[in-house]
Amino acid sequence: MKRTIEGLAGYCSILSTLINEFLREELKEVSNGELCPSQCSILYIVYKYNGKVQIKEIYDTLLKQKSTITEIINRLVKSGYLKKVRCNLDKRVTFVVATEKGMNFKKEFEKISSNLVNKLYKNFDEEEKVVLIKLLIKGIENLS
Repeated sequence: MKRTIEGLAGYCSILSTLINEFLREELKEVSNGELCPSQCSILYIVYKYNGKVQIKEIYDTLLKQKSTITEIINRLVKSGYLKKVRCNLDKRVTFVVATEKGMNFKKEFEKISSNLVNKLYKNFDEEEKVVLIKLLIKGIENLS
């Protein structure tokens, strides 16, 4: 790897760029260009909650601006992967629910995620994987 910059922020930026490039290529093949990397974090959370999650949970998890998350969700709704459903008990609460198309994509999504993890962790031993995640979480908590 050619080192062009040093420092944590620079390396995090490079890693983020490389992950996005990987996801873009993988998604292009399986979604006919319908999906992009920014939508993966939303789908990950929806799948984690078995296909139905409060939009507030997505906001709280991703630490991105609400308008950005709303725009991504709206694109996933428009392309048929998700739908929005109001809570019957509390009209202030809105859920994001995976459609049949969204749930059918879950297997491909899991395959892409597995490919990414395998590529990223290549040459890592188990202890290094655990340490990396713990340190990243600690850094995120420090900045939150």
